[in-house]
Amino acid sequence: MRVALFVTCVNDTLFPGTGQAVVTLLRRLGCDVDFPTAQTCCGQMHVNTGYLAEGRRLARHFADVFAGYDAVVVPSGSCAAMVREQYPKLARAASGGHGGHAAPGGHGGHGTGGGPVPSGAAGGYEPRAGEPAPPAAESAEAGPRVYELSEFLLDVLGAEDVGAYFPHRVTYHPTCHSLRGLRLGDRPIRLLERVRGLELVPLPESEECCGFGGTFAVKNPAVSAAMCADKVRNIMDTGAEVVCATDNSCLMHIGGTLRRQRTGVRTMHLAEILAATEDPARTAAAGAARGVAEDAATAAGKDGAVTGEDDATTGGAAR
Repeated sequence: MRVALFVTCVNDTLFPGTGQAVVTLLRRLGCDVDFPTAQTCCGQMHVNTGYLAEGRRLARHFADVFAGYDAVVVPSGSCAAMVREQYPKLARAASGGHGGHAAPGGHGGHGTGGGPVPSGAAGGYEPRAGEPAPPAAESAEAGPRVYELSEFLLDVLGAEDVGAYFPHRVTYHPTCHSLRGLRLGDRPIRLLERVRGLELVPLPESEECCGFGGTFAVKNPAVSAAMCADKVRNIMDTGAEVVCATDNSCLMHIGGTLRRQRTGVRTMHLAEILAATEDPARTAAAGAARGVAEDAATAAGKDGAVTGEDDATTGGAAR
């Protein structure tokens, strides 16, 4: 099986260790993993903020870059949902069809809203002058081959025990996109339960948003910070050493507040835990790299709000 890693913007820019962890994990499970270097953003942020022409070009580029692979694995519920759910809608709108008027919300771990988006006179996307007609089918058909990491491990590989070792007390935060968009259900939990040495503790009010939500955190910083404070309070109540999620954008937001409050609680992407083994040096190096990235993100944030937006922030993603 030819597998491609779509690393996403946030991971590539701030958390490259997550992408490396995915490759390590999949190769350990016998997958032939490629990293197409021509990959770019999935276009979620562009479409969500009304830049449909730019978003459509990125969708077309995604389809071109990942054509020919049996599966595309994404360590982000947010970006996986963008490709799977929103590309077909953009394609239908581009061809003058119906059902293309729902735009995704937020950027990177940030929900899938159902608000209206601009459209052309025929009820779809209007190409700019000189822009070629978009290949609707190509971008729409990219979706079924795209899997969030836990989906690929369980639904495609059938691997519940991936050979991980992580002797720490961990709690899991289901991000809005993974919960309400992709409907991952208990997949990440099942994988964490099979990690040797790991003690998994339930997170109170786990389905509540952390307050990130794409540009929501920028447009509504006070509300975002208050929501994150509630999330951090619940995390602290678990006594966990580590909070885990499938989206680094949400973990960046949560981690900023955790570090500001000097809680000592770390954030780790699911991939990093599943890639961990009994080699302490490798695991320690990965944790140090995350700390540097989170320090930079925290310095750029304001009152715990880092960046982001969407209807799923309040559980409002319509399905």
